[in-house]
Amino acid sequence: MLNIDLTGRRAFVAGVADDGGFGFAIAKALAEAGASVCVGTWPPALNIFLALLERGKLDQSRRLSSGELLTFEKIYPLDAVYDSYDEIPEDVRASKRYKDVGDCSISGVAERLKADFGDKPLDIVVHSLANGPEVKKPLIETSRQGYLAAMSASAYSLVSMVQRLGPLMREHGAFASLTYLASERVIPGYGGGMSSAKAALESDTRTLAFEAGRKFGCRVNTISAGPLASRAASAIGIIERMVDYVSATAPLREPLRPIEVGDVTAFLCSPLASGITGNTVYVDKGYHAMGMGLTDEMMKGEA
Repeated sequence: MLNIDLTGRRAFVAGVADDGGFGFAIAKALAEAGASVCVGTWPPALNIFLALLERGKLDQSRRLSSGELLTFEKIYPLDAVYDSYDEIPEDVRASKRYKDVGDCSISGVAERLKADFGDKPLDIVVHSLANGPEVKKPLIETSRQGYLAAMSASAYSLVSMVQRLGPLMREHGAFASLTYLASERVIPGYGGGMSSAKAALESDTRTLAFEAGRKFGCRVNTISAGPLASRAASAIGIIERMVDYVSATAPLREPLRPIEVGDVTAFLCSPLASGITGNTVYVDKGYHAMGMGLTDEMMKGEA
C-alpha cells in the first residue's frame, strides 16, 4: 500500500487562526500523515484562536481519523509583513494586540523555532497568507499603497519565509503556498492588486524552486485552490457568488472541500512528490480548464 508518511517530520503552517480555512485543513492533513505541526497566527487573531482551542470550540474539527485531536506543538504570533522586529512600527508594537507577543516578525519566528527545536527544526513550511486592504476596489481604482500592501502580505512574504526559514530546513524539505486563478484569468471583484500578487507568487515559486533547490535542497510548489467561503475570504465581499459560479461551471460540480487542498499539500510535501518542484498545482474541481461555462439550459441542449 502506498501511503503518505510524514512520521518524524515537523511542519510550520503560517496563516492559521480558525478551523474554517485552507491553513487549518492543511495542518490537519499533515498531522493525519504523521507530521508534528506548529502554526503561525496573526497577532490580532491570536487570543481568539487560543481561547477557541482552550474552550474546546474547535474539538470537532480537530478530530483526526484515529479519534485523537489535532494538537499544535507550538503556536507562534506571526505578522508576515515584517521581516524583522526593527521593521515593526513603534505604535504597532505598543498596541493592545501586539505589546505582549514579542518579536512576531518572520525573523522572530525563525529564531523561536531554533530556540525551541534546534538549528534544523523544519521539514515542511506552508505559506497560507494573503491580504489586500483594498481587495473590494477594482484594480484601476487601487491606490499605490493598497497595491503594494497586497504584494507585501501575499507574495513577498513567501520570498522572506524561504529566505529565513530555508536555512532551518532539514534535508529534502518542502515549501508550499496557496494561489488563485485570478493570477491568470480575470475575476471581476477580486481587486486591490490581489490578482497581481497571486501572479507574482506563482512567478516567485518558479524562481524560488531553482534558488532554494540549489541553496537549501528544498522544493517549492504552489496550489491554485478553488474559492472557499472562509472567514478570511469574506473580505472579498462576493465570495459566495464566486463559489456558486465555480460549482455551476467546473467539470466536477460539488463544492471544493478544504481537506482536498490539505491532502494535496500533504502529498506535495511528502517523499512521494520528491521530483515535483516549481509547479502550480490546480485543486479547483477542474474549473481552470474551462473556457466557457454552461448553464443548465445549455447542458439540456447538449444532452
